[in-house]
Amino acid sequence: MNYFELPLFHGIDTAEQELIRQSGCIRKGHYKKSELIFHMGDKVRELGIVLSGSVTIENIDLWGNRSILSNIAPGQIFAETYALCREPMMVNASAAEDSEILFFHLNVLEILSPPETLPPAPAVSWQDKIIRNLLFLSARKNLTLSGRIFCTTPKTIRERLLIYLSEQSAKTGRTSFRIPFDRQGLADYLNVDRSALSKELGRMRDEGILEFHRNQFILHHVSR
Repeated sequence: MNYFELPLFHGIDTAEQELIRQSGCIRKGHYKKSELIFHMGDKVRELGIVLSGSVTIENIDLWGNRSILSNIAPGQIFAETYALCREPMMVNASAAEDSEILFFHLNVLEILSPPETLPPAPAVSWQDKIIRNLLFLSARKNLTLSGRIFCTTPKTIRERLLIYLSEQSAKTGRTSFRIPFDRQGLADYLNVDRSALSKELGRMRDEGILEFHRNQFILHHVSR
């Protein structure tokens, strides 16, 4: 995969690509399923971009309770907020499957340097383009995180499921779609008990609201 085709590098021309390579700000890593990429408490200076596979962003409290905050698909970024703010991570980032990750070191952008220390730059440098792209990608991620808040706000499991599955249907434009979670992962994302979730899915299937097989779902319109 040519990583300069990724959204983070949109608008970067061939000459700028060479400058980025020379800066030494890029490296690749390979991770096995369930292997930690970033650990809660880490202070990171790099953001990650999924080249292949996927990454789970999760929080595990002192009692071992796990909450999945998001699933990062190929082309998407993660840990950028912590890298920019230079604050310890409050989440774990782990490979949801065997994955290849591209790391981009944010120090090269000199975002946090005082303006008077920065050297003169062209009107639109490659750093400016990446900052612009990073802002756009971060805004998109905020929408995704807002979606999880909507999913976990209702009190009942059915309401949480309906909001989540409706959102996935809207994203794909189809009533038949695949979600990025297994049953335990979906329970952790919706912050509910797995057994109770499975029972509610069974009831919804019996009522003709949906069909499912593993992580494949089909939604049916039900007249009220």
